[in-house]
Amino acid sequence: MSFNVLTAEMSHETNSFSRQPTDEGAFRRRYVLMGAAAIAERGQANTELAGFLDAGRASGWQVNHVLSAAAGPSGKVTRATFNWLCDPILSTIKRHSFDGLLLGLHGAMDLDFCQDGEGELLRRIRTEVGKNMPIAITLDPHANVSEQMCALADIVVSFKTYPHVDMRETGRHGGEILHRTMAGEITPRTILVRRPMLEEVNGGRTDIGPMVQRISEARAYEEQADVFAVSINAGFASADVADVGPTVLVTGQGDFAVHAAFAETIADDIWNRRHEVLNDYLSVEEAAAIAAAYEPNEGPLIIADYADNPGAGGYGDSTELLRALLEAGVRDACLGPMVDAAVAQELGSAVVGGRVHVTLGGKTDPRFGGEPLTLEGELVSVSDGRFTGDGPMIHGLSGSFGPSAVLRVGDIEGGGIEVLVVTVARQILDLQQFKAFGIDPKRRRVVALKSMHHFRAAFEPIAGQVIVCDSGALCTPRYHRLPYRNVPRPIFPLDQDVAPAG
Repeated sequence: MSFNVLTAEMSHETNSFSRQPTDEGAFRRRYVLMGAAAIAERGQANTELAGFLDAGRASGWQVNHVLSAAAGPSGKVTRATFNWLCDPILSTIKRHSFDGLLLGLHGAMDLDFCQDGEGELLRRIRTEVGKNMPIAITLDPHANVSEQMCALADIVVSFKTYPHVDMRETGRHGGEILHRTMAGEITPRTILVRRPMLEEVNGGRTDIGPMVQRISEARAYEEQADVFAVSINAGFASADVADVGPTVLVTGQGDFAVHAAFAETIADDIWNRRHEVLNDYLSVEEAAAIAAAYEPNEGPLIIADYADNPGAGGYGDSTELLRALLEAGVRDACLGPMVDAAVAQELGSAVVGGRVHVTLGGKTDPRFGGEPLTLEGELVSVSDGRFTGDGPMIHGLSGSFGPSAVLRVGDIEGGGIEVLVVTVARQILDLQQFKAFGIDPKRRRVVALKSMHHFRAAFEPIAGQVIVCDSGALCTPRYHRLPYRNVPRPIFPLDQDVAPAG
């Protein structure tokens, strides 16, 4: 039997503390692809859409893919923008008859009129399709999952890796469960348990640490006949919303008391190990001192600025790490990105190879990440900012930093520090985000980049050493600096005297 399935991707991870609202332009700067254009760009890559199409081909579906849209993590999504994104999905549902829906979402979309963006999308869809049509969604494990999301989506499947490298596998997994549901073989629903925490203490890292065992246990539990997916979500602490924090989901049927008991054991482990922090968050001065003394015998030193990660809504214009590297006399280094559209435009009209004077970075909110730096340097190159990934996360996918330039500052005779100045904020997670602009990270003593953890997939294989610093930017792990108003209190780590309430 052939099923008619609507698919769509809509993704945003909202940093509630960002000064930059997320409008239509923010989505267009990342990507908004309709129908066949989305399939052409994303249908053979490591994406949820590719997994949806895999499942559809294997089962003979008629797939109607509506859109794929994402914006870089930033402030709350405006009502007008959210309506604009929802309209193609809802209008397609109204015009056609479907047997099921398969949606690639993030799970941490905060709207300027509603804290639960994914729940609001699902509510609008259910209004059109009724309660009986099966709906499957995939989520990023940094989702803040609401009860509403689980009530309105029958099937929920989150990625099981961080760095995220299993997007296609997850999309296929969700599609396979949906197919069995449409065929009448199973009747799944999804339950949720949570703990009073802003996030899993290590952000859900699956390369090392306690999440490795948790994922193993989740996969083993999925082998049972009545269990179709177990999702362990770390949560997203930069969202000031009521449904914040780590959750464990079981999509299944049968004895849900047993399923809930299993989920509680994973949630208990997340709670009981809430003090076991894997990262050693150095100050920028400590990181710079290590960089100044570093000898690259086995590869470059990688310094990750955790707090200024554009992939979690950081502005990308923190100057603190660059300042410390310059003061320590670090040479033969690169740093990226430094988000400063005005300077990128200014450098775009300067002479390559010439000396330039700029006031760089620190312009969005200097309270988070430092003041602008007044610098003299050499303009190495200018470009349109385009790149195509070749690493584990975005292999074959194109992206753009917008108008960009490479500026060499510091001890220029000794190689200095090559700074990638860009217009559009994106975190570094692929070597091509340097190499496309003439910077080969493998050939630098020191590589400073703005990312929390995704960088590890591509950069750890070339690294001699990896260190992580906190520049004090918007994504600082010092959460007490952030003005939370909507998260439920008490909550860890803002409050130390809090019961697990399992």
